[in-house]
Amino acid sequence: MPQPVSQASQAALDLESLAADVVAQAMKAGATDAEAVAREGDEFSVNVRMGEVERLKESGSRALGLRVFFASSDKSGGSASGGLRSASSSTSDLTAEGIRQLVEGALALARVTEEDPFTGLPQDSEFGCASGDLHLYFDDVYSLPGPERIEWARRAEAAALSADARITNSDGGSFDASTGRKALANSRGFVDSYRSSYAGVAAAPLAMDANGQMQRDGWWSSARSFALLESPEAVGEEAARRTLRRLGARRLPTQRAPIVFAPETARTLLGSIFDAVSGDAIWRGASFLAGKLAEAIAAPALTIVDDNLMVLPSGAGGFGTSPFDGEGLPSRRTVVVENGVLRSYLLNTYTARKLGLKSTHNASRGLAGAPGVGAGNLYLEPGASSAEQIIGEVKAGLYVTGLMGFGVNTVTGDYSRGAAGLWIENGELTHAVEEVTIAGNLAEMLRNVTAIGNDLVFRGAVASPTLRIDGMTIAGE
Repeated sequence: MPQPVSQASQAALDLESLAADVVAQAMKAGATDAEAVAREGDEFSVNVRMGEVERLKESGSRALGLRVFFASSDKSGGSASGGLRSASSSTSDLTAEGIRQLVEGALALARVTEEDPFTGLPQDSEFGCASGDLHLYFDDVYSLPGPERIEWARRAEAAALSADARITNSDGGSFDASTGRKALANSRGFVDSYRSSYAGVAAAPLAMDANGQMQRDGWWSSARSFALLESPEAVGEEAARRTLRRLGARRLPTQRAPIVFAPETARTLLGSIFDAVSGDAIWRGASFLAGKLAEAIAAPALTIVDDNLMVLPSGAGGFGTSPFDGEGLPSRRTVVVENGVLRSYLLNTYTARKLGLKSTHNASRGLAGAPGVGAGNLYLEPGASSAEQIIGEVKAGLYVTGLMGFGVNTVTGDYSRGAAGLWIENGELTHAVEEVTIAGNLAEMLRNVTAIGNDLVFRGAVASPTLRIDGMTIAGE
């Protein structure tokens, strides 16, 4: 595989200087504390439908965000009892005049905001950056000339269209590539930066059965390095296989049955769990997991980890890997659930102060606004069984390959999603299923996990192996 390019590039150092200079300007203008993030990036995206280019985009961007603080009375910033006012602003105008307006605008807003005893930068001793190369940037994502990138999208679609005569149409094949740089600086002396890259290829064919009913599905490959992508033919063929297996789909009678979530749908459950352990939901009391630290909340076999330092077996950094979080705290690995016991919430500095806890270094930061809480590489640790073994042990149940809608209530844990998949009968996948709803409660679902697969693969920042949950309701006919 290609070698990653050093993060200590001159371009990244220029962004560091830009961010540090804006912080200095804000402090000179009267801020108690200040924090700036500078970003630069470029992207290429093409979508080909039925062999013709339908959408083509190539762009670059640069932008700067500033967050400032004012202390009330004589109290210093950074203390949870500091009574700070804060505000933020952002701009893509990096001229001297544009930056002057950015600073003045942020300071003016901060002067009229309400005081908040929990806001402010982390303590000086908390800042830092993970050591070593996390392999986030590879310069080969743009190694293909533009026409060949378009041809990759065309090849992915063509492979899907040629797989079977029943595939008669397509939502297209696509190819994407991007690179970016990010620098963060604050008035406590933290200044650092990193670069990242991405490439992806996808196909989304449509198939028609003998009765004229259409079905669609798709597949993709993504990586930080172009060399790590699956071939467009492999992507197109897998997209075709997944589409064809949906033909002849039918509804089911309403019943309670085991649900086997395929990895691509099981990962959405982790997204719901993240929402429930996020510090924002916890301090507001808007989570069914509030107040549950150190309690058993799931089956003993279930362990969930958020690892912001992950390097994948391919040698590339994970999709959620970074050397520091959105506040400049060094990235780290956090065990959220261990053998069924809730070990940690995911917190930034603000939510940690609200809860009387310490940040788990999970601050996420855009250009404007206060930092939120974000996951790094969030995953369910794999078990010992293959997907085939898990399916083989189900007498009658549903193998879920697609989910629709957003019916998850984090406050109560109530879960209800539209679903599609394949019916399991005596351990065999029999026919396609559509237009059903699967329902349960996340608190019960976590306890009713009866099998975890060994097929954990990271195709994004959130990943799960195959997962079996018993006792859910399938609402159909």
